Amino acid sequence: MGQNSKIEWTHHTFNPWWGCVKVSKACDHCYAETWAKRVGADVWGNKAPRRFFTDRHWSEPLRWNKAAEREGIRKRVFCASMADVFEKRADLDASRERLWKLIAETPNLDWLLLTKRPQYILKMTPWGDAFPHNVWVGTTVETQACARQRLKHLLKVPATVRFLSCEPLLGKLDLTDLAAQEPYPIDWIIAGGESGPHSRAMEPSWVEALRVQSEKLNAAFHFKQWGHWSPVENPTMRTHIEAEGVHGESVVMEPLGKKKAGRLFLGRTWNGVPEFTTALSNCMQASSA
Repeated sequence: MGQNSKIEWTHHTFNPWWGCVKVSKACDHCYAETWAKRVGADVWGNKAPRRFFTDRHWSEPLRWNKAAEREGIRKRVFCASMADVFEKRADLDASRERLWKLIAETPNLDWLLLTKRPQYILKMTPWGDAFPHNVWVGTTVETQACARQRLKHLLKVPATVRFLSCEPLLGKLDLTDLAAQEPYPIDWIIAGGESGPHSRAMEPSWVEALRVQSEKLNAAFHFKQWGHWSPVENPTMRTHIEAEGVHGESVVMEPLGKKKAGRLFLGRTWNGVPEFTTALSNCMQASSA
């Protein structure tokens, strides 16, 4: 975690603290919990303490901001990969206040605040209807039930960018009607399968449905990874499943592992990211409507 993140859709990651509580099916095989336990940090659950960091840790984004200014290139910061900024705990309030201050001090960084608790975004942020231009907000949407529950909160947030992380994608999603009911648009859709030995497979038809909807919603589309399971043309493994292909046909998927499965979809990589100026213009137009 930190500078030059390995996560495909961000440049850096920053964690104001470590630790969280599982709230939905996407959390079943949480990579962050697994990683924390691997390094001896018992920070998961309602009663567990959170792990906080030193001033040196908090100064890292200031360096990234200066570098971005020198290069003349905006950099994205995923916050937080090992926590949820909007977890409802009083002992996190001081770190949240420090985060809002840090965001104001780093105007050359676009802060990607991803949460499974979008109902608290407007309650916990200090900005009201005037979100800083360098704040993007997103929510995890792994199932249709989560889409119904979370989109209505996310799409009321007047941030420069609103994005969906459909990872791990656990079923086919229909977002069009839900998105049309809210005042702000979806700007970015990220799709990805689950990794790890206990992973659930993501069917190709689910990815294609999101790709098509992203076009209809005029949202950038990013395909992050197949994850542990991937469709194969010539099955060779004893362990495999049948799934629905892009055109409704039956395909075979095998547990190849994240690295071998890769991130090609329809023969290409999909690295869509919202353009800052376009997203800002769309946000300002929606605010004045």
